Amino acid sequence: MEIIAYGVFADERPLLEEAFDRASGNRHELRCLKLFLNRDTAPTAAGHEIVLSSVNDTLDAEVLRHLAKGGTKLIAQRATGYNNIDLTAAREQGLTVARVSYYSPHSVAEFAWALALAVNRRIVRAAHRTREFDFRLDGLMGRDLYGRTAGVVGTGKIGTVFARIAHGFGMRLLGWDIAENPDCLALGMEYVPRERLFTESDLVSLHVPLVEATHHLVDAAMLDLMKPDAILVNSSRGGLIDTDALLTTLRAGRLSGVGLDVYEEEAGVFFLDKSLEVMTDERLARLMTFPNVLVTSHQAYFTRDAVAQIAETTVHNIQDYFADRTSDNTLIHPGLG
Repeated sequence: MEIIAYGVFADERPLLEEAFDRASGNRHELRCLKLFLNRDTAPTAAGHEIVLSSVNDTLDAEVLRHLAKGGTKLIAQRATGYNNIDLTAAREQGLTVARVSYYSPHSVAEFAWALALAVNRRIVRAAHRTREFDFRLDGLMGRDLYGRTAGVVGTGKIGTVFARIAHGFGMRLLGWDIAENPDCLALGMEYVPRERLFTESDLVSLHVPLVEATHHLVDAAMLDLMKPDAILVNSSRGGLIDTDALLTTLRAGRLSGVGLDVYEEEAGVFFLDKSLEVMTDERLARLMTFPNVLVTSHQAYFTRDAVAQIAETTVHNIQDYFADRTSDNTLIHPGLG
């Protein structure tokens, strides 16, 4: 059987193939494509019972109907998030859908800190200057993080690692989540209402999933509460932040730094080379003009350790499918109703 994988990056492919070969041997053939799965590319999945999707694929109702009509039975998402999949439509089509519910939380937490430190100490601007042999320090002043307050929005596995690093910096910890995490409490974290967290924090980092309740969690009201010199970091999902409200805040000269590894309209832009095209997304183009904003292309998870774990878990999800088993990774299974 040939299994097709979409949105496979050059660095990811050998890790996915190695995990696949170890598990399946010669029983199945893996076909890796760079192109993303959407309405235009869905016909290429015809005849493939198993489709391995990526986080920037578009699996809406139309795409899912096309896949089901072409014989697809399993969609195995190579990511934790699944807001790009219409689960209701998938259930109606009788599809099994699985994801990777866990991989190295250190990859994302460490990258979130890389963003925070980079915008705080103006690392990108400094690097650009020194490449031109400009060694002035004007405009590069940052702040000590020791003794300041880190607000962690979402204290699951990734948020906990982020908090642990903040604790190592000697920061005061505030947390917001639907449930208190004992590991974070042990670090001295105080759980507070969301409004208080945004008001008191010098650094706010987002680590919650994108669901209906968290869409635009950081809106104009939350941004207005933040200190004028606070830092905002998002390495989770772009839709957590109201981009228009963020632009208004930045135009007003508020926030000393913003680090974004995700963007709410990133589909069709991130992971692609747009350098020879006109950027038609005016909000993204405007974000890029602010010297205190750093945007990266959804790469927080992209370490050898994390991608290898994702590949291994994806293989396990395929094995579960053939054995008619479910696991914590199963989002939809026809037998579950």
